[in-house]
Amino acid sequence: MKPLINPYLALAVGVITVSASAIFVKFSASSAGVIAFYRLFFSVIFMLPLFLAKFTPELKNITKRDWIFTIVAGVLLAFHFILWFESLNYTSVASSTVLVTLQPLFAFLGTYLFFKEKVTIAAITSGIIAIAGSFIISWGDFRVSGSALFGDILALIACAFITGYLLFGQTVRQRVSLITYTFLVYLVSSITLFFYVLGTGESFIPKQDSDWVHFILLALLPTLLGHSLFNWVVKWISTSVISMAILFEPIGAAILAYFLLGESVMWSQVVGGGVVIAGIGLFIISERRLKMGEPQAQR
Repeated sequence: MKPLINPYLALAVGVITVSASAIFVKFSASSAGVIAFYRLFFSVIFMLPLFLAKFTPELKNITKRDWIFTIVAGVLLAFHFILWFESLNYTSVASSTVLVTLQPLFAFLGTYLFFKEKVTIAAITSGIIAIAGSFIISWGDFRVSGSALFGDILALIACAFITGYLLFGQTVRQRVSLITYTFLVYLVSSITLFFYVLGTGESFIPKQDSDWVHFILLALLPTLLGHSLFNWVVKWISTSVISMAILFEPIGAAILAYFLLGESVMWSQVVGGGVVIAGIGLFIISERRLKMGEPQAQR
């Protein structure tokens, strides 16, 4: 059946909405924890009617192990957002989003360590290339200021947390529907963030009224619309193409930051970002070929 909307157009819209995430965070005057809380809280609120209407019967079939993994994934997602949003207070949108994009390499390391998946020479090579790019970015930021480098480190740790979230979630998703799993993870993240904000003594009242708009846009555009579009287009577009398209998120974020925030882009960010994206692109291609059964050197 032919889709009503061109899947490639939908994919482009998805990338643009996800790219806007860092921009909304930068526009907000509230703390990282508060922004993260309302992003996930509003996402839960928006998903609640659909979940209650169609997916509550699935809850009784979720195993104890899947509940534990879902809770751990939700906590990891919460701290991913805290650290990533906090990184944007110290470093540029361009550097932060590129470094968070290293997630496929963290996932590769995690699946190797925990699931004993095969390691290819191509994957190792592409990983080295991407890591070299991250060093170029960090070196350039360090020359600007130590705080920019600190922001880069926070972004890398945030990347590790989102990888953990995905690794814990991948086994649960084999048995639990996308809507149910996503709703439960966002709910756990919201609860985690609520207690985090409470524990830090921060106010749940935004520092400026316009932040309410930013919170809602964060929930609607990058969280719900962006990722929903990625899940929808997979019916017509291969996952490798989608993965490659998502690599344009840092580019889109940097362009938006240039026009909307007045952030300049340094040569080290351009070169380093290009190297990172090239490395991850090669990694995705090599992994795709491996899954398709093409012969590759093993290590």
